[in-house]
Amino acid sequence: MYVLRWMQSSCVTTENDGGIRMAKLRLGVLYGGRSGEHEVSLVSARSVMEALDPEKYEVIPIKINKDGSWDGDLIIQPDPSIDSGLDVVFPVLHGPFGEDGTIQGLLELANIPYVGGGVASSGAAMDKALMRSLFAQAQLPLLNWEVVFHYEWAQDPEQVRHRLEQSLGYPIFVKPANLGSSVGISKVKSGNELGEAIEYALLYDRKLVIEQSLVNAREIECSILGHNRPEASVLGEIIPAHEFYDYEAKYHNEESRLIIPAPLGEKITSKIRDYATKAFQAVDCSGMGRVDFFVDSQENIFLNEINTIPGFTQISMYPKLWQESGLAYSTLLDKLIEFALEKHEERAKLRTSAI
Repeated sequence: MYVLRWMQSSCVTTENDGGIRMAKLRLGVLYGGRSGEHEVSLVSARSVMEALDPEKYEVIPIKINKDGSWDGDLIIQPDPSIDSGLDVVFPVLHGPFGEDGTIQGLLELANIPYVGGGVASSGAAMDKALMRSLFAQAQLPLLNWEVVFHYEWAQDPEQVRHRLEQSLGYPIFVKPANLGSSVGISKVKSGNELGEAIEYALLYDRKLVIEQSLVNAREIECSILGHNRPEASVLGEIIPAHEFYDYEAKYHNEESRLIIPAPLGEKITSKIRDYATKAFQAVDCSGMGRVDFFVDSQENIFLNEINTIPGFTQISMYPKLWQESGLAYSTLLDKLIEFALEKHEERAKLRTSAI
């Protein structure tokens, strides 16, 4: 049984060619999870663990199954007085119960450094409605959108239908508010398709975000890396195999293409990279974030969302963009772990008493 706690003294030591003993970090990689993105997490975690430098890290895989159980009787114990011997944790958990602040809160209680955003930033970025509110406050460009709760649809579907048609029209996207990897998302072109799309999305979440759709929009993505001074990568463009970049097009259809760098002019490229950095800061993110945009035929830019634990598979945009920016996959992982330790050290200096 592993009980997770930060203990810098637990680092395993190894000897390099010069005879100097270097400390290895004991790194817990959390993956799997209870969300609809469980399978994506398995592939991401495999890629991460294969790329970590064995001279720098002793990697401890920690799998959370779909039912919430932990393989090998592994648990997180929110008691910092219990020594686990782990130095840092890398959550590779996509979606609810991993990317939404739940695991982050448990790691905070256990006083363990971890990669990625904190509790509040993770929760806000996971919830597409809260995220859009923060983006709007930061005066970032957004498409019109509405929120629909399950009880509204259950009580009066016709009133919901009328509201959406009056405020948004068609086509629109129907999305679970708290999910990623395009799970549960439908593009709705007419009122005849709306009910089925809402029922489908409600299988995954009690709250939905309904958003305007652009005709022939380009999908542009930017990777952000850093803590207090985040940096933006080159841009990438997605040419989906389907009408939009859904789950199957992302992970299974080889006809989907990623164009890196995105064929955009210097002015619009600079503007998108600036918006991406501001979006990262608007949710007070840390470590990593992939920021997604739409660009219409007049080159108007619309911010879509930020993912605080983006995919790390071999075909995922986040590491590919940094590789094109000159940062190798394994070096990117090193940087993220460094930022995790920096964030933890920064937080440890804060007072915990008013006296």
